[in-house]
Amino acid sequence: MRFLLIGDVVGRPGRHCVRDLLPRIIENHMIDFTIANGENLAAGVGFNEKTAAELFSYGVDVLTMGNHVWDRKEALPYIEKEKRIVRPLNYPEGTPGQGYALYHCKDQLIGVMNLSGRVFMPALDCPFRTADKAVAYLRQKTNIIIVDFHAEATSEKIAFGRYLDGRVSAVVGTHTHVQTADERILKNGTAYITDLGMTGTVESVLGVEPEPVLRKFLTQMPVRFEVAQKGPVQFNAVIVDVCEETGLAREITRFADLHEF
Repeated sequence: MRFLLIGDVVGRPGRHCVRDLLPRIIENHMIDFTIANGENLAAGVGFNEKTAAELFSYGVDVLTMGNHVWDRKEALPYIEKEKRIVRPLNYPEGTPGQGYALYHCKDQLIGVMNLSGRVFMPALDCPFRTADKAVAYLRQKTNIIIVDFHAEATSEKIAFGRYLDGRVSAVVGTHTHVQTADERILKNGTAYITDLGMTGTVESVLGVEPEPVLRKFLTQMPVRFEVAQKGPVQFNAVIVDVCEETGLAREITRFADLHEF
């Protein structure tokens, strides 16, 4: 089974890049299931029903989230009813939405799980111990489990990948918006990359206009960030081949494309 795992989709440019490129990528690379990180869909911060539905209409099967998941209050009732959205599992009990879910594809069940790191991130429950319980449950249903670990520190991401090695099909990092060059199959068969990168405007700082970011660094004064709208848009992802019998990864390939509107 072949998965396409797409880095953080940032604002309208990112959404339109997915619209224009995803059907061709799915066809050319024989993709069976597509997962994208959607916590920056709506103007670069959070998501809403309109922007999530837009991504689903383009061929994305599941959206994972991150620390911006609650930034738009209109998303709260939607995340309760939309089962194709998975938010970080290690938020406190009673938080809206789901932290993992099972989906059908090609007569197979696929587990998708999302967790948030804690280094330089909001204080949440331990992602390592939280993942233990969820993986134990999911492995009763399927061997195929994809994990989006939304975290800042590379050390925490690498440690998390090694912690789950052999128990899940893939651990992919999101959040930092810069695609790393360390994709590999870990020794026990889990595909890993520290960060998928982003799907957003190239001439930017992590998808937003550079000038306000520079002003923030130079003055330490509050500024309003805006999604960068002009110029080419990068599409960052990985393609992971998974053995349907064992649930272990056969191959992981870094993918990057550039789209001119």
